[in-house]
Amino acid sequence: MIGPIDGMDVDVVDAAIAEARAETERPSLIICKTTIGYGAPTKAGTAEAHGAALGAEEAKGAKEALGWEYGEFEIPDAALAHMRGALERGKQQRADWRARLADYEAAYPAEAAQLRRDLDGALPEGWDARFDGLFDAEAADGKAMATRVASNRVLNVAAQTVHGLVGGSGDLAPSTSTRIAARGDFGFEEANANVQFGVREHAMGAIANGMALHGGLIPYTATFLAFYDYMRPPVRLAALMEQRVVFIYTHDSVALGEDGPTHQPIEHLMGMRLVPGLTMIRPADATETAAAWRAALERRNGPTALVFTRQNVPVFDRRAYPSAGEAGKGAYVLREPASPPDALLIATGSEVHLALEAARLADAEGIAARVVSMPSWELFVEQPRAYRDSVLPPGVPARISVEAGATLGWERWIGERGVAVGLDRFGASAPGAVAMRELGFTPERVLEALREAIARAGA
Repeated sequence: MIGPIDGMDVDVVDAAIAEARAETERPSLIICKTTIGYGAPTKAGTAEAHGAALGAEEAKGAKEALGWEYGEFEIPDAALAHMRGALERGKQQRADWRARLADYEAAYPAEAAQLRRDLDGALPEGWDARFDGLFDAEAADGKAMATRVASNRVLNVAAQTVHGLVGGSGDLAPSTSTRIAARGDFGFEEANANVQFGVREHAMGAIANGMALHGGLIPYTATFLAFYDYMRPPVRLAALMEQRVVFIYTHDSVALGEDGPTHQPIEHLMGMRLVPGLTMIRPADATETAAAWRAALERRNGPTALVFTRQNVPVFDRRAYPSAGEAGKGAYVLREPASPPDALLIATGSEVHLALEAARLADAEGIAARVVSMPSWELFVEQPRAYRDSVLPPGVPARISVEAGATLGWERWIGERGVAVGLDRFGASAPGAVAMRELGFTPERVLEALREAIARAGA
């Protein structure tokens, strides 16, 4: 630690920076004491210097105090020469870099090609070839799997071919299932793939943004969905800067269980959907999880939030259901009734399975319900109108949404007469299955909503 120093003294600050640069074994922290509006006769050190223009008299006084003798639009010759010199220095440094890169390519062609791919942000040919069929065994055996666990399998497969994939969690790697098993930890001795960010979600997001801006890396972070609140500023900045960062959030609903209302997310899914440029994907099972990762890594013009379950959910046997690749379109028809649909059941994440069960119950009552899995609103909006209308036909007004979170916003897809099965209250501490049942997430409740939506549509 250096300081506290007088942050208004250029020579003192310059000396502190030189001292910090001389320290090569440890990071340095320089603490400066500064005055806002320094030099202004009456507004220096006050809130007025922060929230409003100084005004002509205060600005004049500040210039005099600082010894600034130039006019408002006058550039000092020394400053102009310095900046023009910087341009020339930059040209020379770029030429030097290109020369060194050419030497490197001659000596290490394979490594240089990898470096160029990383810097270009390109994914290698066939990088996702092993995604297809990754969960066929579980589907065939009828096994259930948490999507956070499925995500770890996909992540580790992707890391074998995507060289620049680097990240970690806010001290929750075992819970979020985000460790790359074949790679070591990033540290002072080795630049490896697993980053131990520590319990600091805000800083974790900011660090990931810096990694993305630096180029050559595809960073990912991970924590519980309820802790997204700590990360809102860096996630928003990633979207504003259009950076390819993958934000992973697990424990995505009240189904996480006994940790209770403080850890059970309610408004968080909708909060993410409000961020311009952020793509949020909440897959229904392991096979959709692979599609979610594919979409996230291929998305180069902004960040993606991948949202996963803590609890196990059935793995769809894609021999009986449409290809999981359809999830990359944001929404697709998962189950089509035997006759033209009377109603549309639209669900995300683990609640897709509830919608399927409710649709089967509806069959017994002679109600034809189409089940639509909608892992991502943002991806769905990007699809052509013809595709969107084929999934959600305008001529079917009876619509139900099923999502274990806030219902505000679902009217976009179900209309004002639709019925939203969700949660507009805080959760409760109980085993996950009990919490879901007691809070109304059952096939019977969805079937009741289905009847209500049909009645409203016909009214």
